[in-house]
Amino acid sequence: MFGLTALELARIQFGFTISFHIVFPALTIGLASYLVVLEGLWLRTGRDVYRALYHYWSKIFAVNFGMGVVSGLVMAYQFGTNWSRFADFAGAVTGPLLAYEVLTAFFLEAGFLGVMLFGWNKVGPRLHFLSTAMVALGTLISATWILASNSWMHTPQGYAIVEGRVVPVDWFAVIFNPSFPYRLAHMTVAAYLATALVVAGAAGWHLLRGRQTVAVKKMFSMALWMLLGAAPLQAVIGDFHGLNTLEHQPAKIAAMEGHWRNQAHGGTPLILFGLPDMAREETRYAVEIPRLGSLILTHSWDGKIPALTDFVPQDRPNSTVVFWTFRLMVGLGLLMILLAACGLWLRRGQRLWRSRALQRFAVLMGPAGVVAILAGWYTTEIGRQPWTVYGLLRTADAVSAHGPTQLGITLVAFVLVYFVVFGAGVAYLLRLIRVGPGGHDASAALVGGPGLDRQPMRPLSAASGAADHPGAADPTDRS
Repeated sequence: MFGLTALELARIQFGFTISFHIVFPALTIGLASYLVVLEGLWLRTGRDVYRALYHYWSKIFAVNFGMGVVSGLVMAYQFGTNWSRFADFAGAVTGPLLAYEVLTAFFLEAGFLGVMLFGWNKVGPRLHFLSTAMVALGTLISATWILASNSWMHTPQGYAIVEGRVVPVDWFAVIFNPSFPYRLAHMTVAAYLATALVVAGAAGWHLLRGRQTVAVKKMFSMALWMLLGAAPLQAVIGDFHGLNTLEHQPAKIAAMEGHWRNQAHGGTPLILFGLPDMAREETRYAVEIPRLGSLILTHSWDGKIPALTDFVPQDRPNSTVVFWTFRLMVGLGLLMILLAACGLWLRRGQRLWRSRALQRFAVLMGPAGVVAILAGWYTTEIGRQPWTVYGLLRTADAVSAHGPTQLGITLVAFVLVYFVVFGAGVAYLLRLIRVGPGGHDASAALVGGPGLDRQPMRPLSAASGAADHPGAADPTDRS
Protein backbone atom coordinates (compact mmCIF):
# COMPACT_ATOMS: atom_id res chain seq x y z
CA MET A 1 0.00 0.00 0.00
CA PHE A 2 1.31 3.49 -0.91
CA GLY A 3 4.21 1.66 -2.56
CA LEU A 4 5.69 0.87 0.87
CA THR A 5 6.53 -2.43 2.49
CA ALA A 6 4.87 -3.69 5.66
CA LEU A 7 8.07 -2.92 7.60
CA GLU A 8 8.16 0.66 6.36
CA LEU A 9 4.48 1.20 7.17
CA ALA A 10 4.93 -0.27 10.65
CA ARG A 11 7.85 2.06 11.30
CA ILE A 12 5.95 5.08 10.02
CA GLN A 13 2.95 4.20 12.19
CA PHE A 14 5.09 3.80 15.31
CA GLY A 15 6.98 7.00 14.55
CA PHE A 16 3.72 8.91 14.02
CA THR A 17 2.10 7.75 17.25
CA ILE A 18 5.20 8.22 19.37
CA SER A 19 5.69 11.73 17.97
CA PHE A 20 2.33 12.65 19.48
CA HIS A 21 2.93 10.79 22.71
CA ILE A 22 6.40 12.02 23.59
CA VAL A 23 5.32 15.67 23.60
CA PHE A 24 2.67 15.29 26.31
CA PRO A 25 4.74 13.41 28.93
CA ALA A 26 7.62 15.83 28.40
CA LEU A 27 5.40 18.82 29.14
CA THR A 28 3.79 16.91 32.01
CA ILE A 29 7.20 16.44 33.63
CA GLY A 30 8.08 20.11 33.27
CA LEU A 31 4.70 21.49 34.29
CA ALA A 32 4.45 19.23 37.36
CA SER A 33 7.79 20.47 38.66
CA TYR A 34 6.82 24.06 37.81
CA LEU A 35 3.64 23.68 39.86
CA VAL A 36 5.68 22.40 42.82
CA VAL A 37 7.85 25.50 42.64
CA LEU A 38 4.84 27.81 42.38
CA GLU A 39 3.00 26.28 45.32
CA GLY A 40 6.18 26.13 47.38
CA LEU A 41 6.82 29.83 46.75
CA TRP A 42 3.22 30.63 47.69
CA LEU A 43 3.54 28.73 50.98
CA ARG A 44 6.84 30.44 51.75
CA THR A 45 5.98 34.01 50.75
CA GLY A 46 2.19 34.14 50.94
CA ARG A 47 2.10 36.13 47.67
CA ASP A 48 -1.11 35.54 45.78
CA VAL A 49 0.66 35.85 42.42
CA TYR A 50 2.12 32.37 42.86
CA ARG A 51 -1.27 30.95 43.78
CA ALA A 52 -2.86 32.53 40.70
CA LEU A 53 -0.14 31.12 38.46
CA TYR A 54 -0.53 27.70 40.07
CA HIS A 55 -4.21 27.50 39.19
CA TYR A 56 -3.64 28.86 35.72
CA TRP A 57 -1.02 26.26 34.82
CA SER A 58 -2.71 23.41 36.73
CA LYS A 59 -5.60 23.56 34.25
CA ILE A 60 -3.17 23.29 31.37
CA PHE A 61 -1.34 20.49 33.17
CA ALA A 62 -4.57 18.51 33.66
CA VAL A 63 -5.51 18.60 29.96
CA ASN A 64 -1.96 17.78 28.90
CA PHE A 65 -1.77 14.91 31.41
CA GLY A 66 -4.99 13.40 30.05
CA MET A 67 -3.77 13.48 26.46
CA GLY A 68 -0.49 11.89 27.55
CA VAL A 69 -2.30 8.98 29.19
CA VAL A 70 -4.51 8.38 26.14
CA SER A 71 -1.65 8.50 23.66
CA GLY A 72 0.44 6.24 25.89
CA LEU A 73 -2.15 3.45 25.79
CA VAL A 74 -1.79 3.28 22.01
CA MET A 75 1.98 2.92 22.33
CA ALA A 76 1.66 -0.04 24.70
CA TYR A 77 -0.75 -1.91 22.41
CA GLN A 78 1.50 -1.45 19.39
CA PHE A 79 4.20 -3.62 20.90
CA GLY A 80 1.80 -6.55 20.72
CA THR A 81 0.13 -5.75 17.41
CA ASN A 82 2.87 -4.43 15.11
CA TRP A 83 6.03 -5.58 16.89
CA SER A 84 5.10 -8.96 18.35
CA ARG A 85 8.42 -10.54 17.41
CA PHE A 86 10.24 -7.87 19.38
CA ALA A 87 7.89 -8.49 22.33
CA ASP A 88 8.59 -12.22 22.09
CA PHE A 89 12.36 -11.69 21.90
CA ALA A 90 12.88 -8.97 24.51
CA GLY A 91 9.63 -9.01 26.52
CA ALA A 92 11.33 -10.54 29.55
CA VAL A 93 13.29 -7.29 29.91
CA THR A 94 11.00 -4.57 28.57
CA GLY A 95 7.80 -6.03 30.03
CA PRO A 96 8.86 -5.87 33.70
CA LEU A 97 10.38 -2.40 33.24
CA LEU A 98 7.09 -1.05 31.88
CA ALA A 99 5.22 -2.88 34.66
CA TYR A 100 7.44 -1.21 37.27
CA GLU A 101 6.53 2.13 35.72
CA VAL A 102 2.83 1.40 36.23
CA LEU A 103 3.26 0.02 39.76
CA THR A 104 5.36 2.94 40.97
CA ALA A 105 4.92 6.07 38.91
CA PHE A 106 1.39 5.71 37.55
CA PHE A 107 -0.11 4.58 40.85
CA LEU A 108 1.68 7.40 42.66
CA GLU A 109 0.36 9.97 40.19
CA ALA A 110 -3.14 8.51 40.23
CA GLY A 111 -3.24 8.46 44.02
CA PHE A 112 -2.39 12.12 44.45
CA LEU A 113 -3.67 13.68 41.22
CA GLY A 114 -7.25 14.05 42.45
CA VAL A 115 -6.12 15.82 45.62
CA MET A 116 -3.85 18.07 43.60
CA LEU A 117 -6.51 19.12 41.09
CA PHE A 118 -9.64 19.18 43.27
CA GLY A 119 -8.51 19.31 46.87
CA TRP A 120 -7.33 22.90 47.24
CA ASN A 121 -10.26 23.92 49.46
CA LYS A 122 -10.72 20.43 50.95
CA VAL A 123 -7.33 19.64 52.48
CA GLY A 124 -4.71 21.69 54.28
CA PRO A 125 -2.09 23.61 52.31
CA ARG A 126 0.77 21.37 53.38
CA LEU A 127 -1.06 18.19 52.38
CA HIS A 128 -1.98 19.78 49.07
CA PHE A 129 1.66 20.73 48.49
CA LEU A 130 2.65 17.14 49.28
CA SER A 131 0.16 15.93 46.67
CA THR A 132 1.62 18.25 44.04
CA ALA A 133 5.14 17.09 44.92
CA MET A 134 4.12 13.42 44.70
CA VAL A 135 2.59 13.92 41.26
CA ALA A 136 5.78 15.64 40.10
CA LEU A 137 7.86 12.83 41.58
CA GLY A 138 5.67 10.31 39.79
CA THR A 139 6.35 11.95 36.42
CA LEU A 140 10.09 11.71 37.04
CA ILE A 141 9.87 8.08 38.15
CA SER A 142 7.85 7.31 35.03
CA ALA A 143 10.53 8.88 32.85
CA THR A 144 13.17 6.83 34.68
CA TRP A 145 11.57 3.46 33.91
CA ILE A 146 10.67 4.34 30.32
CA LEU A 147 14.18 5.57 29.58
CA ALA A 148 15.72 2.56 31.30
CA SER A 149 13.79 0.33 28.88
CA ASN A 150 14.63 2.45 25.84
CA SER A 151 18.28 2.82 26.83
CA TRP A 152 18.64 -0.93 27.23
CA MET A 153 17.49 -1.30 23.61
CA HIS A 154 20.38 0.99 22.61
CA THR A 155 23.07 -0.41 24.93
CA PRO A 156 21.90 -3.86 26.10
CA GLN A 157 23.66 -5.55 29.00
CA GLY A 158 22.81 -7.80 31.95
CA TYR A 159 21.13 -10.45 29.78
CA ALA A 160 21.59 -13.92 28.34
CA ILE A 161 20.12 -15.43 25.18
CA VAL A 162 18.19 -18.61 26.01
CA GLU A 163 16.38 -20.46 23.21
CA GLY A 164 16.37 -17.38 21.03
CA ARG A 165 14.97 -15.04 23.69
CA VAL A 166 16.52 -12.46 25.99
CA VAL A 167 16.59 -13.48 29.65
CA PRO A 168 17.66 -10.94 32.30
CA VAL A 169 20.46 -12.18 34.55
CA ASP A 170 21.40 -8.91 36.28
CA TRP A 171 18.60 -6.38 36.73
CA PHE A 172 20.98 -3.74 38.06
CA ALA A 173 23.00 -3.99 34.85
CA VAL A 174 19.83 -4.00 32.75
CA ILE A 175 18.47 -0.81 34.32
CA PHE A 176 21.74 1.06 34.69
CA ASN A 177 23.00 0.22 31.23
CA PRO A 178 25.80 2.40 29.76
CA SER A 179 23.60 5.01 28.05
CA PHE A 180 20.87 5.26 30.71
CA PRO A 181 22.29 8.08 32.89
CA TYR A 182 22.93 10.32 29.89
CA ARG A 183 19.54 9.68 28.29
CA LEU A 184 17.69 10.27 31.55
CA ALA A 185 19.49 13.55 32.22
CA HIS A 186 19.17 14.70 28.61
CA MET A 187 15.44 13.96 28.41
CA THR A 188 14.60 15.43 31.82
CA VAL A 189 16.36 18.70 31.10
CA ALA A 190 14.75 18.75 27.64
CA ALA A 191 11.34 18.49 29.34
CA TYR A 192 12.17 21.44 31.59
CA LEU A 193 13.41 23.46 28.62
CA ALA A 194 10.28 22.71 26.59
CA THR A 195 8.07 23.77 29.50
CA ALA A 196 10.07 26.94 30.16
CA LEU A 197 9.75 27.92 26.50
CA VAL A 198 6.00 27.33 26.52
CA VAL A 199 5.67 29.44 29.67
CA ALA A 200 7.91 32.18 28.24
CA GLY A 201 6.04 32.12 24.94
CA ALA A 202 2.67 32.43 26.69
CA ALA A 203 3.92 35.30 28.85
CA GLY A 204 5.49 37.03 25.85
CA TRP A 205 2.21 36.76 23.97
CA HIS A 206 0.32 38.44 26.80
CA LEU A 207 2.98 41.12 27.27
CA LEU A 208 2.80 42.02 23.58
CA ARG A 209 -0.91 42.60 24.05
CA GLY A 210 -0.38 45.01 26.90
CA ARG A 211 -1.11 42.67 29.81
CA GLN A 212 1.63 44.04 32.05
CA THR A 213 0.28 42.24 35.11
CA VAL A 214 2.28 40.95 38.04
CA ALA A 215 1.37 37.35 37.18
CA VAL A 216 2.36 37.60 33.52
CA LYS A 217 5.61 39.37 34.32
CA LYS A 218 6.41 36.85 37.03
CA MET A 219 5.98 33.81 34.78
CA PHE A 220 8.01 35.48 32.03
CA SER A 221 10.83 36.15 34.48
CA MET A 222 10.74 32.64 35.97
CA ALA A 223 10.78 31.01 32.54
CA LEU A 224 13.82 33.01 31.45
CA TRP A 225 15.66 32.14 34.67
CA MET A 226 14.94 28.48 34.00
CA LEU A 227 16.25 28.78 30.46
CA LEU A 228 19.40 30.49 31.70
CA GLY A 229 20.21 27.55 33.94
CA ALA A 230 18.93 24.63 31.88
CA ALA A 231 19.99 25.53 28.33
CA PRO A 232 23.77 25.67 28.99
CA LEU A 233 23.46 22.61 31.24
CA GLN A 234 21.81 20.73 28.38
CA ALA A 235 24.77 21.55 26.13
CA VAL A 236 27.13 19.99 28.68
CA ILE A 237 24.94 16.90 29.08
CA GLY A 238 24.71 16.61 25.30
CA ASP A 239 28.49 16.56 25.07
CA PHE A 240 28.75 13.68 27.55
CA HIS A 241 25.90 11.90 25.78
CA GLY A 242 27.76 12.27 22.48
CA LEU A 243 30.92 10.74 23.92
CA ASN A 244 28.90 7.82 25.26
CA THR A 245 27.23 7.31 21.86
CA LEU A 246 30.62 7.42 20.13
CA GLU A 247 31.76 4.58 22.37
CA HIS A 248 28.70 2.35 22.08
CA GLN A 249 27.02 3.34 18.78
CA PRO A 250 29.77 4.70 16.52
CA ALA A 251 27.72 4.19 13.34
CA LYS A 252 25.11 6.60 14.68
CA ILE A 253 27.76 9.28 15.28
CA ALA A 254 29.14 8.81 11.77
CA ALA A 255 25.64 9.20 10.32
CA MET A 256 24.90 12.28 12.45
CA GLU A 257 28.09 13.89 11.22
CA GLY A 258 27.69 12.81 7.59
CA HIS A 259 31.24 11.46 7.91
CA TRP A 260 32.11 8.89 5.25
CA ARG A 261 35.92 8.51 5.20
CA ASN A 262 38.87 9.32 7.44
CA GLN A 263 41.90 11.08 6.03
CA ALA A 264 45.35 9.59 6.48
CA HIS A 265 46.54 12.72 8.26
CA GLY A 266 44.82 15.45 10.24
CA GLY A 267 41.75 15.42 12.39
CA THR A 268 38.11 15.02 11.47
CA PRO A 269 36.36 18.13 10.12
CA LEU A 270 32.97 19.28 11.36
CA ILE A 271 30.44 19.42 8.53
CA LEU A 272 28.13 22.33 9.22
CA PHE A 273 25.84 21.77 6.25
CA GLY A 274 25.63 19.35 3.36
CA LEU A 275 23.51 16.70 1.69
CA PRO A 276 24.46 13.15 2.75
CA ASP A 277 23.96 10.80 -0.20
CA MET A 278 23.62 7.17 0.90
CA ALA A 279 23.91 5.80 -2.64
CA ARG A 280 27.03 7.78 -3.60
CA GLU A 281 28.57 7.38 -0.12
CA GLU A 282 29.41 11.04 0.26
CA THR A 283 28.07 14.26 1.73
CA ARG A 284 27.56 16.59 -1.19
CA TYR A 285 28.09 20.37 -1.00
CA ALA A 286 29.69 19.96 2.43
CA VAL A 287 30.64 23.12 4.33
CA GLU A 288 33.40 22.04 6.70
CA ILE A 289 35.50 23.43 9.54
CA PRO A 290 38.80 21.51 9.67
CA ARG A 291 39.52 19.47 12.82
CA LEU A 292 36.53 20.84 14.74
CA GLY A 293 34.78 17.47 14.55
CA SER A 294 37.74 15.86 16.32
CA LEU A 295 37.78 18.57 18.96
CA ILE A 296 34.06 18.23 19.75
CA LEU A 297 33.70 14.45 19.49
CA THR A 298 37.03 13.25 20.90
CA HIS A 299 38.23 16.37 22.77
CA SER A 300 41.52 16.15 20.90
CA TRP A 301 42.92 18.02 17.88
CA ASP A 302 43.81 14.91 15.85
CA GLY A 303 41.21 12.43 17.08
CA LYS A 304 39.51 10.12 14.61
CA ILE A 305 35.89 9.03 14.63
CA PRO A 306 34.53 5.97 12.81
CA ALA A 307 33.38 6.66 9.24
CA LEU A 308 30.25 5.29 7.61
CA THR A 309 32.31 3.29 5.12
CA ASP A 310 33.78 1.39 8.10
CA PHE A 311 30.41 -0.37 8.32
CA VAL A 312 28.78 -2.60 5.74
CA PRO A 313 25.88 -0.84 3.93
CA GLN A 314 23.17 -2.87 5.65
CA ASP A 315 24.43 -1.72 9.08
CA ARG A 316 24.45 2.01 8.30
CA PRO A 317 21.80 4.36 9.73
CA ASN A 318 20.14 6.76 7.31
CA SER A 319 22.53 9.71 7.40
CA THR A 320 20.28 11.80 5.15
CA VAL A 321 17.71 12.01 7.97
CA VAL A 322 19.74 12.05 11.20
CA PHE A 323 22.27 14.55 9.80
CA TRP A 324 19.51 17.18 9.63
CA THR A 325 17.47 16.21 12.69
CA PHE A 326 20.62 16.47 14.77
CA ARG A 327 21.43 19.92 13.39
CA LEU A 328 17.88 21.07 13.98
CA MET A 329 18.11 20.02 17.62
CA VAL A 330 21.49 21.68 18.15
CA GLY A 331 20.46 24.85 16.31
CA LEU A 332 17.36 25.24 18.47
CA GLY A 333 19.48 24.61 21.56
CA LEU A 334 21.78 27.47 20.60
CA LEU A 335 18.77 29.75 20.11
CA MET A 336 17.54 28.80 23.58
CA ILE A 337 20.87 29.88 25.06
CA LEU A 338 20.65 33.12 23.06
CA LEU A 339 17.13 33.82 24.37
CA ALA A 340 18.25 33.22 27.95
CA ALA A 341 21.30 35.47 27.50
CA CYS A 342 19.19 38.26 25.99
CA GLY A 343 16.79 37.99 28.91
CA LEU A 344 19.65 38.28 31.39
CA TRP A 345 21.05 41.34 29.62
CA LEU A 346 17.68 43.10 29.44
CA ARG A 347 16.99 42.67 33.16
CA ARG A 348 19.22 45.68 33.72
CA GLY A 349 17.11 48.78 34.00
CA GLN A 350 13.81 46.84 33.89
CA ARG A 351 14.05 46.55 30.10
CA LEU A 352 12.75 42.99 30.25
CA TRP A 353 9.17 44.23 30.16
CA ARG A 354 9.72 46.95 27.57
CA SER A 355 11.61 44.95 24.94
CA ARG A 356 9.02 43.90 22.39
CA ALA A 357 11.80 42.26 20.37
CA LEU A 358 12.57 39.92 23.28
CA GLN A 359 8.89 39.18 23.75
CA ARG A 360 8.47 38.36 20.06
CA PHE A 361 11.58 36.16 20.27
CA ALA A 362 10.02 34.31 23.22
CA VAL A 363 6.75 33.78 21.34
CA LEU A 364 8.58 32.44 18.28
CA MET A 365 10.61 30.12 20.51
CA GLY A 366 7.51 28.84 22.34
CA PRO A 367 7.28 25.58 20.31
CA ALA A 368 11.07 25.22 19.97
CA GLY A 369 11.46 22.92 22.96
CA VAL A 370 8.87 20.50 21.61
CA VAL A 371 10.43 20.57 18.13
CA ALA A 372 13.89 19.96 19.63
CA ILE A 373 12.59 16.96 21.59
CA LEU A 374 11.11 15.46 18.43
CA ALA A 375 14.28 16.15 16.45
CA GLY A 376 16.42 14.58 19.16
CA TRP A 377 14.14 11.56 19.38
CA TYR A 378 14.26 11.03 15.62
CA THR A 379 18.04 11.31 15.75
CA THR A 380 18.51 8.69 18.44
CA GLU A 381 15.86 6.25 17.16
CA ILE A 382 16.54 6.45 13.42
CA GLY A 383 20.25 6.47 14.24
CA ARG A 384 19.81 3.10 15.98
CA GLN A 385 18.62 1.47 12.75
CA PRO A 386 18.78 -1.14 11.37
CA TRP A 387 18.53 -2.50 14.93
CA THR A 388 15.60 -2.63 17.34
CA VAL A 389 17.81 -4.03 20.09
CA TYR A 390 21.25 -2.80 19.14
CA GLY A 391 23.44 -5.64 17.89
CA LEU A 392 20.89 -8.30 18.87
CA LEU A 393 17.64 -7.90 16.93
CA ARG A 394 17.19 -6.22 13.57
CA THR A 395 14.09 -4.12 12.96
CA ALA A 396 13.18 -6.28 9.97
CA ASP A 397 13.08 -9.30 12.29
CA ALA A 398 11.05 -7.53 14.99
CA VAL A 399 7.93 -6.60 13.01
CA SER A 400 4.73 -8.66 13.12
CA ALA A 401 3.66 -10.75 10.13
CA HIS A 402 1.11 -8.26 8.80
CA GLY A 403 0.61 -7.30 5.20
CA PRO A 404 1.00 -3.76 3.87
CA THR A 405 -2.77 -3.43 3.33
CA GLN A 406 -3.64 -3.92 7.00
CA LEU A 407 -0.88 -1.60 8.14
CA GLY A 408 -1.78 1.01 5.55
CA ILE A 409 -5.43 1.06 6.63
CA THR A 410 -4.56 1.36 10.33
CA LEU A 411 -2.03 4.08 9.57
CA VAL A 412 -4.67 6.14 7.77
CA ALA A 413 -7.08 5.55 10.67
CA PHE A 414 -4.49 6.67 13.21
CA VAL A 415 -3.73 9.83 11.26
CA LEU A 416 -7.40 10.80 11.01
CA VAL A 417 -8.26 10.02 14.62
CA TYR A 418 -5.14 11.63 16.05
CA PHE A 419 -5.58 14.88 14.18
CA VAL A 420 -9.22 15.11 15.27
CA VAL A 421 -8.76 14.10 18.92
CA PHE A 422 -5.40 15.62 19.71
CA GLY A 423 -5.96 18.54 17.38
CA ALA A 424 -9.00 19.44 19.47
CA GLY A 425 -6.98 18.93 22.65
CA VAL A 426 -4.15 21.16 21.52
CA ALA A 427 -6.64 23.81 20.39
CA TYR A 428 -8.19 23.74 23.85
CA LEU A 429 -4.74 24.05 25.47
CA LEU A 430 -3.98 27.10 23.34
CA ARG A 431 -7.33 28.57 24.33
CA LEU A 432 -6.49 28.13 28.02
CA ILE A 433 -3.10 29.74 27.48
CA ARG A 434 -4.70 32.64 25.62
CA VAL A 435 -7.00 33.43 28.58
CA GLY A 436 -4.04 34.11 30.83
CA PRO A 437 -3.70 33.94 34.63
CA GLY A 438 -6.75 35.50 36.29
CA GLY A 439 -8.77 35.44 33.06
CA HIS A 440 -9.96 38.50 31.19
CA ASP A 441 -12.00 39.90 34.08
CA ALA A 442 -9.75 41.04 36.92
CA SER A 443 -12.67 41.21 39.34
CA ALA A 444 -13.21 37.45 38.95
CA ALA A 445 -10.36 36.81 41.36
CA LEU A 446 -12.39 38.33 44.21
CA VAL A 447 -15.09 35.68 44.12
CA GLY A 448 -14.94 32.18 45.54
CA GLY A 449 -13.26 29.37 43.69
CA PRO A 450 -10.36 26.95 43.93
CA GLY A 451 -7.41 28.84 45.30
CA LEU A 452 -9.05 32.25 45.00
CA ASP A 453 -10.23 34.65 47.66
CA ARG A 454 -13.61 33.69 49.07
CA GLN A 455 -16.58 36.02 48.64
CA PRO A 456 -16.80 37.95 51.94
CA MET A 457 -20.02 38.19 53.90
CA ARG A 458 -19.53 41.97 53.92
CA PRO A 459 -19.04 42.96 50.27
CA LEU A 460 -17.26 46.24 51.04
CA SER A 461 -14.45 44.34 52.75
CA ALA A 462 -13.49 42.90 49.36
CA ALA A 463 -11.94 46.21 48.29
CA SER A 464 -8.36 45.07 48.75
CA GLY A 465 -6.75 47.42 46.27
CA ALA A 466 -5.70 46.73 42.73
CA ALA A 467 -2.03 46.53 43.58
CA ASP A 468 -2.62 43.52 45.83
CA HIS A 469 -4.35 41.54 43.12
CA PRO A 470 -2.17 39.00 41.27
CA GLY A 471 -3.52 40.06 37.90
CA ALA A 472 -3.02 43.78 38.44
CA ALA A 473 -0.31 45.88 36.87
CA ASP A 474 2.55 46.66 39.24
CA PRO A 475 5.20 49.01 37.80
CA THR A 476 7.40 48.52 40.85
CA ASP A 477 7.58 44.74 40.54
CA ARG A 478 11.13 43.61 39.74
CA SER A 479 10.41 39.86 39.39
